[in-house]
Formats: sequence, C-alpha cells, structure tokens
Amino acid sequence: MFKLRLILLLSILALGCDLFADQVTLKNGDRFSGSIEKSDGKTLVIKTEFAGEVTIQFSAIQEIQSTAPLHVDLPDGKSATGPVTTSDGNITVTTTANGTVTAPTSSVVTLRSAAEQAAYEKTLHPGFKNGWAAGANVGFALTGGNSETENLAIAFTADRKTLNDHLGLYTNSVYARNATAATFTTPATTSTTANAVQGGLRYDRNIGARMFVFGSADFQTDALQTLDLRSVLGGGLGYHAIKSDLTTLDFLAGINYTREKYGASVTSGGVPVDSITNSFAAATLGEELMHKWGKSTVVTQKLYIFPDFNDAGQYRATFNLGTVTKLSKWLGWQNAFGDIYVTNPPPDKKTNDILLTTGLNITFTH
Repeated sequence: MFKLRLILLLSILALGCDLFADQVTLKNGDRFSGSIEKSDGKTLVIKTEFAGEVTIQFSAIQEIQSTAPLHVDLPDGKSATGPVTTSDGNITVTTTANGTVTAPTSSVVTLRSAAEQAAYEKTLHPGFKNGWAAGANVGFALTGGNSETENLAIAFTADRKTLNDHLGLYTNSVYARNATAATFTTPATTSTTANAVQGGLRYDRNIGARMFVFGSADFQTDALQTLDLRSVLGGGLGYHAIKSDLTTLDFLAGINYTREKYGASVTSGGVPVDSITNSFAAATLGEELMHKWGKSTVVTQKLYIFPDFNDAGQYRATFNLGTVTKLSKWLGWQNAFGDIYVTNPPPDKKTNDILLTTGLNITFTH
C-alpha cells in the first residue's frame, strides 16, 4: 500500500512539473517542455531540463503554451505581456490589464521571457560603464652581445556598442633602439630607430537603420619624422553597407580640421630646418571593414583619405589592417599593420611611416 501511494505521489509530482512547464509542440508531433526564453519570429529558444537550450524553427511549431508570462512584440509597435497560447494560427496573450490580446502567430516580431525582456531593456539605456569590450596588445624583444636592441610595441582598443550608438577608443605605440658595442677603434653608439605614438576616438550615433553621424579626434607623434603633434578633429555622415554578426562594412564622408607641428631638424646635408606648423581644413573619406573568420579570428581593415581643401595635390592617407585570434576566453594573438602617407613631409623626411606590431592580446569586457 505504501509503495502504491509513493508511486502515485511521484506520478502527480511529475505530472505537476509537466503541467507547470512551458510546452512547444511541433508539426511532426514532437514536444518540448521547459522554459521559453526568446524568439525573433524566425526561431524560438526553449531551455529544457535535460537537453539545455534548444533552438526550434518558428515555422515548424504547431502549438505554444506558456505558464510563465512572456513579452510579445507585435507589428506597429504593439506589445502584450502574459501567459501565451496558440491555436488555429493565432496567438493569444492573457494580460492582467487588458484581458486577452489575439493576433496571427505569423505576425509575432519578438517573444521574450521576463529575464530576457529585462536584459533587452537594459541594452536600450545602459550605464556608461557597461557594454565595454577592450583588448591590450604588448610585444617586447631584446637582444644583447654584439648587437644590442630593444623593441617595444603596445596597442590598446576599447569599444562600447549599444542599439543606438558606438564609441571606440584606440592607441598604439612603437619604440625601438639599436646599440652597437664598442671596439678598439670605435666607441659604442646608440640610436633610436622608431618612436611613434597614435591615439584617438570616434563616436557614432544612428539616425536610421543604415545611416549614422560621427565625430572623431585623432592624435599622432613621430620623433623620427620630427612630428611633435598632429591633431585631427572631424565629423560627418556614415552608411552601414553591410551590418551582420559576421561582417560589417561602413563608408564615411565628412570634413576635418588638421593641425600639425614639425620640430626643428637638420637634414642629411647639414642644412638646418626651422619648425613647421600647418593648419588646414580637409575632407574625410573612409571605409571600415570587420569580418569574423571562422570561430576564433576577427579581421579588421580601415582606409582613410584626407584631401586638403586648399591644395588638391596635397593629402594624407592612413591604412590599418589587424587580426585577433582567440587562444582562450581572454587571451589571443594580435597582429596589426599601419601605414601613414603624407604628400608634404618636412625636407629630407620620407612620405610613409609604417607600424607593425604583433604579440599577445588580453581581452576583457564589462
């Protein structure tokens, strides 16, 4: 008798758990029980006890029954929150304030559990400290003996993206020094072969599904080019030509104000050159590409051209190409190549400056 009561009690508990779980029935007769998490109208995610999260094609669903309230978004900005049932091609939401709301199941835009809805609303108005993804890259090389060299490369990027805007920060630097050992006939010498720093930020604000406005500020120094500081402040319009999880392609156009100061120097011919200061307005024409290659590698590429409004034959161009390959959740391998071209460098200075860095990348999010 005791065994019979125990079996009956366990059966009631199992039936009760099944009754109080969300149910998704497919057109082929399969049924999933658990907690419905979300749907974008194309797929539905339900968390089951034994199979974890299961993603189902929305078109394959015959019936939905939820015991917990779900937030349902419908066309024309309409929404309803409450337990959900479907039948005869319609979805019915039993709300506490407005009774039942019925609409065609095919018209569902999104469907979210209470937890998913709270997370979604948080993305609409995130705190400034939230939503950041950043990475730091450090590379160092040292030799000694007959050849004494020091090379240090540091790069840092940070991005904060929301549904409405994007803020990106970056900085990178390269320093290299070469020393020759003293001999019986020549003294030891030390020379700096690279000493350049770049940094800046850009803010984008969406004004439509594809269009956005942007403002940017970029700064650069280069000791070997005697560039004390180049400041570029600009802004304009951008267009998302491709916008997906795997690939983004943006085109940008606008104007900028550039001010650059070159320090006094001496040419290879021994001719002294006074400091030079240039200030001018220029156009901003740019293109940026991001592509996720496989499961662990992200490729980024940027190309900008800045034609001088005062002299059509003078311009500056920048090209950057980088890859980050994840080795673990927080550790990766990063490569970065950059080329800065100017048509009017100081006398006896080259038009191109190339920066190449490689090393370990440490990522963190907040």
